[in-house]
This record gives sequence, structure tokens and C-alpha cells, in this order.
Amino acid sequence: MTMSAGWYLRRLSRMGPREAVGRAGDAVRRRRWRSARPDCPSVTGARFTAVLPAGAIAAVPPDAAKRLIAEADRLMAGHAEYFGVDRDDLADPDWWYDPKTGRRAPSGYAFDVPYRDEDAVGDIKQIWEPSRHQYLTQLAAAYAITGNERYAERVAEHLRSWWTANAPLRGVHWTSGIELGIRLLSWVWIRRLLDGWPGAAGLFEDNPVAVNQIWHHQRWLAAFPSRGSSANNHVIAEAAGQFAAACAFGWFPSSARWRTDALRSLERHLRGNTFGSGLNRELATEYHGLVLELGLAAVAEADAAGVPVPATVRLVLLRMTDALAAIVDGRLRPPRQGDADDGYGLVVDGAGTDRWGSLLATGDAVFGRLAWWPAVTGTDARTPLLSAFIKPTEPSVVRPPSRPGHFADAGLTILRGPGEIWCRCDGGPHGFLSIAAHAHADALSVEVRHDGVEVLADPGTYCYHGQPEWRQYFRSTLGHNTLQLDGGDQSVSGGPFLWTRHAESRVLVADPSGEGVARWCAEHDGYQGSVHRRRVELTAASQELRVVDEVRGPRRAVRLAFHLGPAIAADLVDHRARLTWTRDGEDRSAVLDLPGQLTWRAHRGETDPPLGWYSAGFGRKEPTTTLVGTGYADGVRGFTTVLRFHG
Repeated sequence: MTMSAGWYLRRLSRMGPREAVGRAGDAVRRRRWRSARPDCPSVTGARFTAVLPAGAIAAVPPDAAKRLIAEADRLMAGHAEYFGVDRDDLADPDWWYDPKTGRRAPSGYAFDVPYRDEDAVGDIKQIWEPSRHQYLTQLAAAYAITGNERYAERVAEHLRSWWTANAPLRGVHWTSGIELGIRLLSWVWIRRLLDGWPGAAGLFEDNPVAVNQIWHHQRWLAAFPSRGSSANNHVIAEAAGQFAAACAFGWFPSSARWRTDALRSLERHLRGNTFGSGLNRELATEYHGLVLELGLAAVAEADAAGVPVPATVRLVLLRMTDALAAIVDGRLRPPRQGDADDGYGLVVDGAGTDRWGSLLATGDAVFGRLAWWPAVTGTDARTPLLSAFIKPTEPSVVRPPSRPGHFADAGLTILRGPGEIWCRCDGGPHGFLSIAAHAHADALSVEVRHDGVEVLADPGTYCYHGQPEWRQYFRSTLGHNTLQLDGGDQSVSGGPFLWTRHAESRVLVADPSGEGVARWCAEHDGYQGSVHRRRVELTAASQELRVVDEVRGPRRAVRLAFHLGPAIAADLVDHRARLTWTRDGEDRSAVLDLPGQLTWRAHRGETDPPLGWYSAGFGRKEPTTTLVGTGYADGVRGFTTVLRFHG
């Protein structure tokens, strides 16, 4: 996908003067760097001292170690899966190759590479992901646990290969700051986990090529921070990676300045990216997880190096952890709100480790769990490794005495009922900053689960670049459990990560703990000339969820969509759908009574245009059933939907 002149104008219109000036300076700097690339300062006597404390590896639970070693052995055999693509070339990877399209990214000066153009480069996510080197942190962790040097030798072989193939400022891996930041964090942990290997120093601090790469990565991040309307999770990854490297690899004349500036940026943007309630302002749950992982990893480096961290950093991470504990369902799964690209901050665990349980376990180790937190039954390797460094602190604030159900600043409400009924109601801002890059047009959407099974599901994200019709669908109003007017979205898209007009929502009623009946009501103004208002009631005694949609304004065409989860089978007759599924070997069922004044039809796996799809993770999609009712809103009668669970 190449960006048109119109896109650049729309993008410019969302910038403030300070951002525009900063980006102009970046453009000048890129031109200057093309021909003026300084050498890394000479480094002598460099040592790595940020080693794991005694007992950290021994604290890794045996089942977590078993999962990690199984993952490492798959990697040693060359096998990995990235975004739905199974790869068997990881024994000797081509760092610029995309197996999905068969294309190889062009070489040359980094800032000339059109990385958004899939026809020229391939799927950039497929190329970038292995070069975050998080699979190498897994191999390094396997070495630390087993002492088997074959893991360490593979790590060294791949790092040397990458450093040779990706000279500073050459090629696609020098185009995006988030990639450099996460890669630096991976290198810090690789060096740490390989510390007992005799070749560790020769791979890193005694290796001029490695030292040169580390210096150029930090120089790049210091020069090109994400700015203004792009200062979302990217800038936190940049700051966390820069800070970690400046602490652990503090071998350069600029290290102290880089460390200070990165910590200042991290503190500022952690606060800026997080609501007071603790939820991430991007309103994209997976980025809440990414930012929390990055923040915890940065604090671990600070405590390892003895660098004081502003109290606000720990406070934000505490609030984020409490908020995560509050919003997960009974199976520890959070909402599927907004964009998700399966991005992690630090990976030292094998497949099958629960990401959200891991974060709550780390939160328990660092901050202490509250009585209302859900129980975490799984294990992970990351928690004992991080908590070996992070100093437990007594919070200086009063934490929630009971489980919050409504987050007013984020407009997110969780209604809960018997049988582990979980319902997320969305009445919050459209997204974060002026471009709301990772937002979806999902105002007033609901997401409903029963004992962890998605009944009314958020379909997910699927893709970012290269497939505009799918990107448009998965972030559209029709692609969510809400109401669409006149065939358009509530908010206006100006590009794959750009919204030029944002629907404004407001919550009118939020009573998640109402006696016998939990209630929520909100409205939005995204359709000019009309207001969509939605009421949701969850009655505990009858296990009944009632959704009432009203449209105030002139007569308009309506489409009301309900996306069923991939485990749900549906039998639609007229305006009633019988839903069935299986959970832990038991048959479950529900009835969905749909508004009778609309004409209902089931859609599944349609492609022209897309409708009836679910994306479990980035790059993966599968057909599922979407029920769509069509008709007209007359400004008088509302549309009532009732979901009744049986048993």
C-alpha cells in the first residue's frame, strides 16, 4: 500500500505546529545522514554487569521451563509461526524475506525503503517480526535453564548473521523506531541470559560489530522519536528499549544522556498513554498489555542498574495492573477492543503460556494482589526473571477495595452475571490522539462471553498493510456488534491508521453492580443529524441480556450486526436465532431474539464485500456467523434484542 498525496494532506491536517516542525527536522536529518554517518566511538574495557541475581533461574517453575525448552527445540529445528504463516527456515533465516508473498525487501538507504508498499517490499510485519529477536531471547533462556550450549551457539550464529546483513541505516530494519527499541530490549536480555556461556563477552562487549550496532541503534532512537499524533505505544517501546540499553550497555560517551532522556520520555508517555483509571488510552487492549510489559521491563533495568525511577512510573504500572485484573473474564481473557497485532515487549516463555495470567502474576510479585483479583493458575518464566530485579514497593495510593466495573475516563463498562456471563460495553472516546491510529469505528458495541466462550464477539483486527479491503472491514462499524446508519462508519477513516473525524460518545448510565439488574446506557453523535443511543440490561435471575437501540433523528437506513464467536453454531428462523456450543465437553445453548421490524440474514465467510469473519490473531482469519438486520429507523420505535442463556 503506497500512500497518496491526499493521505499526506489528511495526515498533515491532524498534526499540530510543533509536530510538523519536528517532522520537518526529521526529514532534514534523514537527508543529512544519507552521506554523513559517523563511526561508533571507541570503546575499551566494556563489561556487562547487569546479570541475573542468584536463584533467578532456579525460581522458574518446572512446567514453564518445560514449555520454553519445547519451544526452543522447535526453533532449533527451524520452525516458527508468525501471524498465521508457518515457517521452516529459521535455522538459517533470510532477514529480508517475506514467506507470505515470496518477496524480498529491497536494499539501500533505510529511509528510501517504501516499507508500507507490499508490492515492493512484501508483508512488512512478516519481515520485521523475526528481527525483533524475541525468538532469540527464548533460545537464550533455554540455555540459561539447561546449560546446553547448542542454544547459545545458535543465538550467536543468528546475531552475527543479522549484524552482517543489516549494517546501520541499510535496509528495512532501520525504518521504524518501535522495531529498534524492542530489538535493543531483546539484546539486553540475550546478553543477560547467556552470561554463563564462555562466548557471551566475545559476542557482545568484546565484539566491535555488536558494539557498533548497539551504538547506532541508540543514536537512531535519540534522533527520531515518534512525535505528536504518533506518540502512542511506539514511543514507549522506543524509550523502554533505549533506556534498557543505556543502563545495561552503558559503554558510550552519550550513554548517561541517552539514559536520562529515555527515562524522561518513558515517564511522560506512560502517563500520557494511560487514563487515571489505569486503562490504556489507545483503547486497544493488546497495546495495554504491550505497554505494561515494556514498562515493567524498563523498571527492571532501572533497579538492576540502581537508577532512580520517578514514583509516577511505578504508579502508572500499578494502576494498569489493577485495571487489567478488573476487566478480564473468568478465563483471564481481556476485551478484544481496538487493534491487535500480537506484539510483545519481552518474550522468555514458550507457547501455551498465558500472556494475561503472566502479567497478573508479575503484578502480584511486584505490587501484591488485591483480594478481588482473579486467581492465576498458570505459570510463566518471565515473572521470576523480572521480579528478581524489580524492588517491591508499597503503593502510595489507595487501590480499589472491590473489583471496578466501570471506567468512566475510558468509557468502558463490564457487566457480569451468573454462569460467568461477561459483557463489555463501549461508550468511550474513539481513540487516542488526533489520528486515533489503533481505533475501530465501534462506538456502543458490546462483547458478550459465557464462561469464557465468545458468544457475541469482537471480530478482531487481522491485518494492517497490504489488504485495504480487509483492514477496512475489521475496523468498520459493520464489523462490530453495533448499529450502522446509511451504510457508513460512525467515524471517518483517512487511511489505515488515520481517522479524520471521530464519533463522540458519552455514557449516561453505568451501574454494573445494580441489585439484580446491571445497567448501562450511552449514546454517540457519529452520524451527523442523528444520535444513536443504546441501553443494555443484564438480569441475573433470568440470565437475560437485553439490548435496546434507539435512533433519534430523520428516517435512515439501518443495519444492526451481531457477530457470533467461532465456537457458536446458529440456527436463524425469522428473527430468532438458536445458539449452541460446547464448553469443557458440556453442551450449552442460548436464544437470541432479534428486532422483528428488521429483516434478518445470516452471513458467513463472504468476501465481496467481506462479512462473517473472525480473527483470533494477527494474520489469521476464519469464517464465523454474523447476523445482520436491515430496515429503517423512524426516530420513534427502538430495536430490542434479547439474549437468554440456558442453564
